[in-house]
Amino acid sequence: TRSLTITSVDPSMFEKAQGEKVTLPCTFELSEEDEGPLDIEWVLIPADNQKKEKIIIMYAVDRVYNHYYAAMTGRMEFTTLDPRNGDASLVIQNLKAADTGTYQCKVKKAPGVQSRKIQLTVLVKPARTKCSIEGPQEIGKDVTLKCASQEGSPLLSYDWRRVSGTHELPATSMLNKDTGELLLRNASQEYSGTYNCVASNRVGTDECSVQLNVTPPVNTAGIIAGAIIGTLLGLSVLTFIVFCCCKKHREKKYEKEVHHDIREDVPPPKSRSSTARSYIGSNRSSLGSMSPSNMEGYTKTPYSQVPSEDFERAPGQNPTFAPSKVAAPNLSRMGAVPVMIPAQSKDGSIV
Repeated sequence: TRSLTITSVDPSMFEKAQGEKVTLPCTFELSEEDEGPLDIEWVLIPADNQKKEKIIIMYAVDRVYNHYYAAMTGRMEFTTLDPRNGDASLVIQNLKAADTGTYQCKVKKAPGVQSRKIQLTVLVKPARTKCSIEGPQEIGKDVTLKCASQEGSPLLSYDWRRVSGTHELPATSMLNKDTGELLLRNASQEYSGTYNCVASNRVGTDECSVQLNVTPPVNTAGIIAGAIIGTLLGLSVLTFIVFCCCKKHREKKYEKEVHHDIREDVPPPKSRSSTARSYIGSNRSSLGSMSPSNMEGYTKTPYSQVPSEDFERAPGQNPTFAPSKVAAPNLSRMGAVPVMIPAQSKDGSIV
């Protein structure tokens, strides 16, 4: 007995790049015994068996229903306007990485029922590939050229080539196609040039370039010595500036203190006349207390030591001493020793 059959013989696995379109084939033939209504369903089988199938698009009662799966709304349709002709193939445009999965075509026309599964893999081309250099670019050192793509589905493969000079990689180079690292051992100036990296997978390629410039080693000792000397000179200049500032500050402070002392702390100078009077008065007191025993060593020099400028007066201005009105006590009764009081003559000598 003949019934509904799926006639598609195309591959059941497809690999496409992101942004491309794919046609998932599903052709069928009906039999005379299939008299029920025709129903066509495309469902997405989840990788997790715990989840339910998602209906993508459906044809039933002579009508297409394509609003079940929002992620593909506007990007999918049947290849023909009337699937009843035996072609239920599905077209998906502008593929995305999230479209990867297992799709199943189900055709129903009672009593016949048939289905077919197709595996779709959406790959992302390598993109935003960057090249870099690791290690010192000096003669005799090991240098590593690195290459990595920011986007791209696995498996990614990397390949380096030299685009300048001999167009061949150095003999000491070691390439790792999985990581994109190119190791150049014991680099020399001949290794200098432009290197190009090509990243690829099953759906596309991307590339980047880097310029290698191998130079003689840098005299690090001289640089360090120069840096030390420069630092010391800078510190010396800074110290000198600080010293000058401190010295100037101290001088200003000292000037202010001296000026303040002169204005407030210094008493007015004494007159010469008062100095002379105090000097004569002190000598008179000392003479009055002299006894006959100590008069022998006395001389007239004390008065001559008084500055002459203090005693340069007119003859009429010399002070006169009035005789004391106080009666002298009777020393004999008191048992005291008589004391001789010197007197001053008109010519200024002591008698």
